[in-house]
Amino acid sequence: MQNVTVVDHPLIQHKLTLMRDRETSIAGFRRLLREIAHLLCYEVTRDLELEMIPIETPMQPMQSPTLKGKKLVFASILRAGNGLLEGMLDLVPAARVAHIGLYRDHDTLQPIEYYFKAPSNLEDRLIIVVDPMLATANSAIAAVEKLKERGADKLRFLCLLAAPEGVEKFSRAHPDVPIFTAAIDEHLNEKGYIIPGLGDAGDRMYGTK
Repeated sequence: MQNVTVVDHPLIQHKLTLMRDRETSIAGFRRLLREIAHLLCYEVTRDLELEMIPIETPMQPMQSPTLKGKKLVFASILRAGNGLLEGMLDLVPAARVAHIGLYRDHDTLQPIEYYFKAPSNLEDRLIIVVDPMLATANSAIAAVEKLKERGADKLRFLCLLAAPEGVEKFSRAHPDVPIFTAAIDEHLNEKGYIIPGLGDAGDRMYGTK
């Protein structure tokens, strides 16, 4: 699939298998999601631009690389997106954060917005939208649309699992937004859940149903 990067690192695939297991505890699921977020964050930020700055080590002055440009923005699609967000902030603690509240109507499968809060001046910032699951893609498409309305012009979408149907639909709606994921599963079922998947990520993370 064009515009999609599947991050197939062995550690990610191993941890994903543990997350898929229905016997994995809530605490274990949260820990694994945070750990995988670290590894995925490396890949989605691999090509960030650097610039050289002068510093002094205990030994001598030198020119050393640092991130160039405006601070990154991590945009979490509530509520499950926060599981990835927390792990990514471990690596990039200075990143700005946007929260986008969307839930899926279980009858229509369409997203309903209930909250949106983002940093000002989204132009020229790399914005990484995070949500563990790219299933129907309706919520992801709506979240990216909201960010573009606020001026975002440089976006990436990061998820743990994706369905082929979701990838195709998202790519048609936002061909300029690359997708990063740990796996593309088989298909969606009639209720819009990824198969074989891992269930509802938010429910497994927070112990709700």
